Amino acid sequence: MFELRDGFGRKIEYLRISVTDRCDFRCFYCIPKGYKGFSQPESWLTLDELERLVRLFSELGVSKMRITGGEPLIRPDLPDMIRRFGALPMLEDLSLSTNASRLTEYASLLKEAGVGRINVSLDSLDHAVFYKITQGDLDRVIEGLMAAKAAGLHPIKINMVVMKGLNDHEIIDMVDFCIKHDFTLRFIETMPVGATGKSATDYFLDLQEVKDDLAKRFKLEPAKMKGAGPADYVRVRGTNLRIGFITPMSQHFCDTCNRVRLSVEGTLYLCLGQHDTVELRPLMRSGASDDEIKQALQDAIELKPKKHEFQSQPDNLVRIMSITGG
Repeated sequence: MFELRDGFGRKIEYLRISVTDRCDFRCFYCIPKGYKGFSQPESWLTLDELERLVRLFSELGVSKMRITGGEPLIRPDLPDMIRRFGALPMLEDLSLSTNASRLTEYASLLKEAGVGRINVSLDSLDHAVFYKITQGDLDRVIEGLMAAKAAGLHPIKINMVVMKGLNDHEIIDMVDFCIKHDFTLRFIETMPVGATGKSATDYFLDLQEVKDDLAKRFKLEPAKMKGAGPADYVRVRGTNLRIGFITPMSQHFCDTCNRVRLSVEGTLYLCLGQHDTVELRPLMRSGASDDEIKQALQDAIELKPKKHEFQSQPDNLVRIMSITGG
């Protein structure tokens, strides 16, 4: 069995692919207002190239993959892409992140194509707050979530970026919403990456405070959840609800990081909070053999840094999050 290990002994088994940097929402912490620097389709990795890279990663021991964006559902060939990825024998877990705005149309197709589970970004249940954050239509998102539920996609994980003074008053509402609909809920801390206008760090709220407040209202007990991400889960006793806490700032999880990210243009990002990248598109288009590409992937993983510097160097980089994927 092949394994990809970085210079610190961490096993890399999880690949996140941004299949487009475009999105139909404009979350302020992801895409700057007025941003027009999106990549052009002719620079994207083709479906054949993406399938080849995913296959090579899987042959090197990467068994879990998440399709992200931007908004992946705006890519026309996504259903075919999912079918191809899902047919790879060594890929055990195929999931997708979405803003749910197009799930009414695509939920059944995703289920049929082989997506095992989805993550949905939902930062607010209040129409005005939701629009302030995303410039999007909350009703379309809720309709999409109900379509995903009806199609049998499970689990459906709701990702809420908790922002102090903006949506933190909705935490209990989101808990109740997820209990009602049998969704999993994950709270995420803001990070100093890609923010524009009012800095995301100005909205930072330590999730330990959120967990402590929840413990005063609910009986919380440790829980596990299938997945490859870094969330620390609890279960609300007396319900099926599992709540995950993703804490890149207050309690970073770099020591157990198991993932790398691939952009739609073939840039391999080795850490969300560092500049280390490797360009794979030129290699793919130069006639390199599978063995040569595998060697390049192994060499790239050796460059993965030990940790991010969000705390000590919050201005280290500003990145358009839709390029790297969530």
